[in-house]
Amino acid sequence: MQLSVIILNYNVRYFLEQCVLSVQKALGGIEGEIIVVDNFSEDDSCQMMRSRFPDVKLIENKENFGFPKGNNIGAAEAKGEYICILNPDTVVAEDTFLKILKSENWKPATGIIGCKLIDGTGNFLPECKRGVPNPWVAFTKIFSLYKLFPKTSLFNQYYAQHLSENESGEVDILVGAFMVMKRDLYLQVGGFDENCFMYSDDIDLSYLIKKAGYQNYYFHETSVIHYKGESTVRDEKYVERFREAMRFFYKKHFGGSWIFDVFMKIGAFAFALFKKSQQKQIYYQVDEYVLMSKDEKLYRHLMKVLQKNIVNVTDISQNPLFSQTNNLKRHTEFILDNNSFSFKEIIAFLEKNKNKGFTFKILPMDSKFMLGSNSSNDKGEVVKVD
Repeated sequence: MQLSVIILNYNVRYFLEQCVLSVQKALGGIEGEIIVVDNFSEDDSCQMMRSRFPDVKLIENKENFGFPKGNNIGAAEAKGEYICILNPDTVVAEDTFLKILKSENWKPATGIIGCKLIDGTGNFLPECKRGVPNPWVAFTKIFSLYKLFPKTSLFNQYYAQHLSENESGEVDILVGAFMVMKRDLYLQVGGFDENCFMYSDDIDLSYLIKKAGYQNYYFHETSVIHYKGESTVRDEKYVERFREAMRFFYKKHFGGSWIFDVFMKIGAFAFALFKKSQQKQIYYQVDEYVLMSKDEKLYRHLMKVLQKNIVNVTDISQNPLFSQTNNLKRHTEFILDNNSFSFKEIIAFLEKNKNKGFTFKILPMDSKFMLGSNSSNDKGEVVKVD
């Protein structure tokens, strides 16, 4: 078997459904498997999986073991030569795995390959390529020096700004939302360190593989949606776990003096508080919907359900309504019908039309809900349309 896709889920039933659907499509032409590990969700994630995806291997943990152990459980069951660690709040394109698994991408020294991640508005997520957060790099991040000097190597290492978002190349650290590597290498370094509950686990694994003599790569030729924050609410528990995670990573790999420890505790705490302040549910009063769909019945159904004006567009590649909606200065939300258009087309649509004042929701194939997120700090929204 070529590829095992491991998805660790916790209480994100609707995002999980869309994710698995996209992965199934992306495994077309690949000998692969999907392994969903559920960390004792309290929603109906497992029931949904058994009902809609009965052929997908489902592992139901009886407690929340955290990100590292949950993924290690999945990896222990994997049969693929390669594994992909994938967040449940992601959407992959139909050709994502085909592109990444091309033989020319895998040399003897290749470690992890990550890809371009975008949020629910089509904007690039810079954390999908990073440098090792040693004391100096962490300092430039905490005090935003990387923003002031983005082209200076002394300051731009945190987000690996030696590469643009549309340029592939070697990086130190990749994000745990999407990682592809050989399963033997994952096992060789011990997988994710289970002493860390979450938040520094992907940094640690990337660094372990780098220390073992391998090179990690950012691959820009495919984009994956990552609805950040779906599995994690930025509350007091988040702040404490973030501090513990940073403390764990620095103690494990750098040790350091008490001055360094104090600095990192203060810095990590301040950064976590900042992230918490940024985490908010963002809603817009939608004045008009644009349904991108070839299904006339769906158009009529949504008119009844949403009770709003809906414009139906059947060609996702060209939309003459953009200038019209902008001139009206009304808030327009696009509903992207996966029954009519591929995930690859939908992802490209988001990237093409980012930062134009629109919001987006995807209606997954054969589903009775649509979902989306209005910013990289937004927890996301699910709207039932049955």
